[in-house]
Amino acid sequence: MNRSKSHQLYTLAKELMPGGVNSAARAFGAVGGEPIIIESGDGPYIYDVDGNQYIDYIGSWGPMILGHQHPKVKAALHSVIDKGTSFGAPTEAENDLAQLIIEAIPSVDMVRMVSSGTEATMSAIRLARGYTDRDLIVKFAGNYHGHVDSLLVAAGSAAATLSVPNSPGVTAATGKDTMVLEYNDVSGFESAMKEQGDKIACVIMEPVCGNMGCVTPTKEFLRVVRSLTEKHGIVLIFDEVMCGFRVAYGGAQSLYGVTPDLTTMGKIVGGGLPLGAFGGKREIMQNILPAGKVFQAGTLSGNPVATAAGITTLTELRDNPPYEHLESITARLEAGLRKEAEANGISFQTNRVGSMLTFFFADQPVIGWESAAKCDTEKFAKYFWGLMDRGVYMPCSQYEALFVSATHSEEIIDQSISAAGEVFAEITD
Repeated sequence: MNRSKSHQLYTLAKELMPGGVNSAARAFGAVGGEPIIIESGDGPYIYDVDGNQYIDYIGSWGPMILGHQHPKVKAALHSVIDKGTSFGAPTEAENDLAQLIIEAIPSVDMVRMVSSGTEATMSAIRLARGYTDRDLIVKFAGNYHGHVDSLLVAAGSAAATLSVPNSPGVTAATGKDTMVLEYNDVSGFESAMKEQGDKIACVIMEPVCGNMGCVTPTKEFLRVVRSLTEKHGIVLIFDEVMCGFRVAYGGAQSLYGVTPDLTTMGKIVGGGLPLGAFGGKREIMQNILPAGKVFQAGTLSGNPVATAAGITTLTELRDNPPYEHLESITARLEAGLRKEAEANGISFQTNRVGSMLTFFFADQPVIGWESAAKCDTEKFAKYFWGLMDRGVYMPCSQYEALFVSATHSEEIIDQSISAAGEVFAEITD
């Protein structure tokens, strides 16, 4: 494919922005080469500035569940822009979006809107600390919750008691209040709760992980996490920024029948525009300013443009649910990839929940970060570029989930499988 204009624009971008991007996830650092510059999207496709078409399995990293340029979302945006884009004051649309979220998500009695998933997790953690009057928090290795200082840490020499920063600019003092445990490790979690349970403000987790690839919790792990957090008075936070409204309209918590104390949301909840939210039990949410004393604010929180996209998207998902179609075609993609990989002697694993899927170049099941870290990332990079050259745009990291939209058809899925089969033949073990 000719990507000369993308190359020119990226070369310029590197002079204007660090690394030439506004988010590190766009830089293709895990697969090598240069990112392509996107010009437009339509349904299941995106188009770069050189005119190349790609089947899109990223969907802006999840929000575009209805596909690009959904007509109802576009109409809603045009309508609201005629009235103004931001007022820094309450609007009726905020009530409408809040009502949709509360009706959909089992754990949410009240909700507060913000402008990103990172803001949502940061605010939920602050709220949990204020509500419990405790300092320690627990996260799990391989779970990403945004670029919040207290969450940009890795397990230290004693994972249950010590964490260390994994980014310059994050202080050791910040890291000391964060415990990092292994996802799906029941005994490790039980030990941590036994030792530190009365000092922990919250446990934050992705009920379906998307940032070490798609990784799912075991039933026993979820049961133990919920029961022990309740026992020790710990706020359980489900980070459903990625899986909320994606794996089910009520989120992963409705799928698994586990109700957290707080839930963070983003991506789909804003219909592709910058909007996040956090919500939960009324008794906890009432501690947020001005009802309570825990500070949180944001000039653009719940702005009319983002709420219009969010309301329209959630309403469409509720009234015309695409989840059966998404399940069917994503299962078709998974089965097809597995068949082609097996035919070419590729060692692999797949994990999927609904329309979230990861193809791992791994010999053993991927159940947490320790197993995910053993994947063959060099082989994934060859797989990625092989598909790109055949017009299939997959996530640019082994450790990201792909997303299927309601506009993907069986024909498009089959085209993708065929392309993958050609690539597998080139990178056989």
